[in-house]
Amino acid sequence: MSKGNFFVPSPVNEPVLSYAPGTPEREKLQSTYKEMYNSKVDAPMYIGDKEVRTATRIEMNCPHDHRHVLGHFSEGDASHVKDAVNAALNAKEAWENMTWENRAGIFLKAADLVAGTYRAKINAATMLGQGKNAHQAEIDAACEFIDFLRFNVAFMQEMYTQQPVSSEGVWNRMEYRPLEGFVFAITPFNFTAIAANLPAAPAMLGNTVIWKPNYTQVYSAQVIMEVFKKAGLPDGVINLIYVDGPVAGEVIFKHPDFAALHFTGSTAVFKALWKSIGENLEYYKTYPRIVGETGGKDFVVAHKSTDVRELATGLVRGAFEFQGQKCSAASRAYIPSNLWNDVKKLLIRDLKSIKMGSPEDFGNFFNAVIDERAFNKIIGYIDQAKKDEGVELIAGGNYDGSKGWFIEPTVFRVDNPKYRTMCEEIFGPVLTIHVYDENKFEETLKLIDETSPYALTGAIFSKDRYAIELAVKLLRNSAGNFYINDKPTGAVVGQQPFGGARGSGTNDKAGAMMNLMRWVSARTIKETFVSPTDYRYPFLGE
Repeated sequence: MSKGNFFVPSPVNEPVLSYAPGTPEREKLQSTYKEMYNSKVDAPMYIGDKEVRTATRIEMNCPHDHRHVLGHFSEGDASHVKDAVNAALNAKEAWENMTWENRAGIFLKAADLVAGTYRAKINAATMLGQGKNAHQAEIDAACEFIDFLRFNVAFMQEMYTQQPVSSEGVWNRMEYRPLEGFVFAITPFNFTAIAANLPAAPAMLGNTVIWKPNYTQVYSAQVIMEVFKKAGLPDGVINLIYVDGPVAGEVIFKHPDFAALHFTGSTAVFKALWKSIGENLEYYKTYPRIVGETGGKDFVVAHKSTDVRELATGLVRGAFEFQGQKCSAASRAYIPSNLWNDVKKLLIRDLKSIKMGSPEDFGNFFNAVIDERAFNKIIGYIDQAKKDEGVELIAGGNYDGSKGWFIEPTVFRVDNPKYRTMCEEIFGPVLTIHVYDENKFEETLKLIDETSPYALTGAIFSKDRYAIELAVKLLRNSAGNFYINDKPTGAVVGQQPFGGARGSGTNDKAGAMMNLMRWVSARTIKETFVSPTDYRYPFLGE
């Protein structure tokens, strides 16, 4: 038991390394990338104290070089899911009874490992397996991962200190218990940091977790697990499995000890999971917590007062960094008629200058989309848009999947503001622009709010403060993260807590204390120092 009140180191956001020519971090990352590219990984599942391998081995490939095999991972079945559940439950008592500062120490050590000896490895794994360039890997796999760990530890301490007031003769206190059961974390391909945080956040609070990553992210998931093990995470606290979603769900969502779902992925899958949980409520000891961050159809709206250079830069970065495969990426834009010609020229100029290719070449801003399935979906939208009336191809539109899943940054202008690429999530490098009458700004804001079922991110570019105020007001429910004169991507842990509502999720704000509150079940304790000895109240006196 603790013999003091401890204060964790105050978190600060991890500085982003530049990887500029001649820097030591560039040299280290390039050499690590080459070493890992030329090696083969045999990735096991981690269930309890065992590294589990199976006869079903699935290739891990590079998005930018899809014939190159990085290694294989072992796919599991229902028996492995059951083993993971048992391992999580067996580890639960010891883990939840460990003092919070010792749990914190494990994750703070993990943060320092990523900041130091594992930085190049986790960045290279993200570049190779997920197709990010060095900068995108650095801000995700290194900096955001580190920030999640350090800030969440600080948020955990802050949460524990939030206690009720006490009246004379009474001591009231609040205990933040781990959930009664295990947590199921389902993570996406596009952010290594999110893949790490979804199991780590509930584990930090004393829960045990079953973690199922996206198959296209297993390569860097292995490095995450290596870091946690190196930091001293006990066996069974986080159990890493590679199992088909419906197979895992059939076991987990019918288990009485299922306590929570931590999810990032598509809206359709999240709805299906929620429905499945609802249909199985009779099995559970407690109502499961459901936390999800899902899709987005994120917007940029420009006012007629906007600086066109700032706007064009915001569109290029917001729409095309990491090939538009961010749930926050700008995918629809509303440009006033007085600015369109200048914005169009700048977009065409900037997009022509973008180099596309392997992340091994640090001169490439743009890389490949994640896999063949994504490639086919995205080019389906592009090909259809090329055929449709009222649609003008402004830039890009070409693609080549022969070596890697490469699609050019593509911009369309549409007459119909409800055209499908203005409404539907594409999750790729496609930006659709509607040019509106410069004098119909307010009407356009209302249009934006009504166009999409999502409400994740959005941005307003304007030099007019009245216009900004109006946009903030009318788009209040259109985005959970709203940006003024900036691209709608790049939320930083501790600075811009991230999440949206409507079809975009439960808005439980990753990177803030409110997310951690979802992984505890509070117990109020009242202690009376001198208990009454007579049931009679004074009003009963004669």
